[in-house]
Amino acid sequence: MKVGIVGLPNAGKSTLFNALTKGGAQTGDYPFTTIEPNVAVTQVPDERLERVAETVGSSELVPATISFHDIAGLVKGASEGEGLGNKFLASIRETDAICHVVRCHADSGVPHPDGRVDPLADLETVETELLLSDYEQAERRLERVTKQAKSGDAETIAERDWLEAVVEAIAAGRPARSVPVPEAAPDAPRKLQALTSKPILCVANVDEGDAEVTEAVASHAAAVGAGAVAVSARIEGELAELDPAEAEEMRESYGVEGSGLARLVRAAYDLLELITFFTAGEGKEAVARPLARGSTAWEAAGTIHTEIQDAFVKAEAIGWEELVECGGYAPARDRGLLRIEGRDYVVRDGDVITIRV
Repeated sequence: MKVGIVGLPNAGKSTLFNALTKGGAQTGDYPFTTIEPNVAVTQVPDERLERVAETVGSSELVPATISFHDIAGLVKGASEGEGLGNKFLASIRETDAICHVVRCHADSGVPHPDGRVDPLADLETVETELLLSDYEQAERRLERVTKQAKSGDAETIAERDWLEAVVEAIAAGRPARSVPVPEAAPDAPRKLQALTSKPILCVANVDEGDAEVTEAVASHAAAVGAGAVAVSARIEGELAELDPAEAEEMRESYGVEGSGLARLVRAAYDLLELITFFTAGEGKEAVARPLARGSTAWEAAGTIHTEIQDAFVKAEAIGWEELVECGGYAPARDRGLLRIEGRDYVVRDGDVITIRV
């Protein structure tokens, strides 16, 4: 799972990224580990994993993770080469979602590129640059596909028609996601990699002590179908440098309940419409595995290993709470709570699953 971080200069994007990078050293092997200069890998907070592991006697916890990809701050005209331009926009085209950090705090010590704090204007500036970048990308792709469509291939013709609609939509100020994907060309969006086709999470960088998304950001997010979460990037950056006990004490002094980073990571995970199922065994790893909502047991097997998917016979499934309440697999089986499911079983969030091959 990859999330690209965008925002204007001084929006708090880099501060937030650094908090994501450093904030997890205290809790595990690599929950917030920098693997490249502009990439941070962070764990998805999930207390259920530890409960499952304790119940079945697992030897190690392996949480689900998300990688956040940071790019340089965007400025007006970025799509035409202003600032660092398309070079960095292109670097996040392969991400699964966009995290848009917008300044909502009033710290006079942090200059704003336009000399004022206006979250709505900032949101619209960055979204306009994403649209303009996509317009150029879609036009290039359309030119290429139009030539290929002369062959008469039905899928290519459908992609051409879709691209024409995308170009028209973007020209009118609408995102690529507003154009339905044609059944005859389901891979068309993947080939285009439009930034405005991705789910958006608006992150309101608020003043210390605030935990609510500002009305302007919340209203805008609702209007465009985006998620929204409030985080104080400066405070989270400071907390990331402390041990857990000190961080909690400092958080209480600011009147903030819970980790802002945890809320952000959880919101990004939910934005991608993912659920979590678990695999765990005595003396083995307990693993939290992300899965697209609505997926089957056979598809879940594929996230473990393609060979397991190919050899799938059945799945033994139980809700994590039932497993914990029973005290393990054996008593759950004795009580008839360990279900035998086929390949078409739709996995539920929190299922603990053992694939039989």
